[in-house]
Amino acid sequence: MTERTDCVVVGGGPAGMVLGLLLARAGVEVTVLEKHGDFLRDFRGDTVHPSTLLLLDELGLGEKFAALPQASRLYEVVFPTPRGNVKVADLRRLKTPHPYVAMVPQWDLLDLLAEAGKAEPTFRLRMNTEVTGLVAESGQVAGVRYRTADGEIGELRANLVVGCDGRWSVVRALAGLRSREYPVPMDAWWFRLPREGDERPMLRPGLANGHIAVVIPRKGYFQIAYLAPKGIDPQLRAEGIEAFRERVAAALPEFTDRVGRLESMDDVKHLDVRLSLLRRWHTDGLLCIGDAAHAMSPIGGVGINLAVQDAVATARLLAGPLRRGRVTTGDLAKVHRRRWLPTVLVQGIQRAMHRGFVAPTLAGKRTGPPKVFTLLTRVPGLATIPAYLIGIGFLPERAPDFARR
Repeated sequence: MTERTDCVVVGGGPAGMVLGLLLARAGVEVTVLEKHGDFLRDFRGDTVHPSTLLLLDELGLGEKFAALPQASRLYEVVFPTPRGNVKVADLRRLKTPHPYVAMVPQWDLLDLLAEAGKAEPTFRLRMNTEVTGLVAESGQVAGVRYRTADGEIGELRANLVVGCDGRWSVVRALAGLRSREYPVPMDAWWFRLPREGDERPMLRPGLANGHIAVVIPRKGYFQIAYLAPKGIDPQLRAEGIEAFRERVAAALPEFTDRVGRLESMDDVKHLDVRLSLLRRWHTDGLLCIGDAAHAMSPIGGVGINLAVQDAVATARLLAGPLRRGRVTTGDLAKVHRRRWLPTVLVQGIQRAMHRGFVAPTLAGKRTGPPKVFTLLTRVPGLATIPAYLIGIGFLPERAPDFARR
């Protein structure tokens, strides 16, 4: 079966859903393909940053978002030191309507975007639909081949295919787009521990000799990332849950009383951390954005923010060409040029943090925060800078006029 649409968006994550909604509001026929049957995946990024909150306001979705169950609002990022916590980022200092990071399950955000998309006559969301190939015509990408969960196969022709299918992007691989891989010193292991009473919601790391853990408050529990040298997942699983509990307690001694809630290594999910950047984000008829174009380190928790900003820029720059029925490589290159610099700057900061803090800490050569953080105790106003980088980011994008409600 062969069908046609103006734009195929592959992947129903934050970038794909935002792009689909914005293009539909521009009058573009857009079809979002998501291989899963729902958005329920655990240990996804649940941070909704100030710039994204402002975007939701501009799209007329702010009130509906505010009604979603929120685990907490993060107003600051702190770093433990021998003299107490250092406030690394104070989001209250940001001049924005929402000076905080909202902790909302990502599936709730995606459901909200899907509901808004369904109100647009040119929006289609097809779940349980996996892309298996690209359709080529006259030397350029002209659509995708897909397979549904029921085994149905077909082709969906389009003027543009946009890969929003994450760091393991099938679209990117099928198109033969090559990325530059940067060295990463660590992987992450995600798990949950109970959150008791009114424990203060803040984003903070735990440090010990050779151990790092990051605590993220969620409703009723803490989501924790334990960082360890890259490639040792088989070793950790061979050591067993008791040894892993000891590692966590070393990094987070205040949680010693509850690490026993981890019953087995099945409760711990391994994340293969990658940091990469496509040399070129596009080919004729196809574009990659978000993690498909640039896999981000979890340092700073800004990957979702960047992906959403990519989607907004893509919609603003390509809605016109899509309405006219022809998208050139020059049009696609404009998206790459627009989003390249903020991506490179963020990745540059992450690489510096990997070299100067993560790697020496995991090697047991550092037991405290980077020296630059001590300046934040002497000049509190400096906490505005990391707050801006985390909450707003480089070159923030605003909703185009055609998408505002």
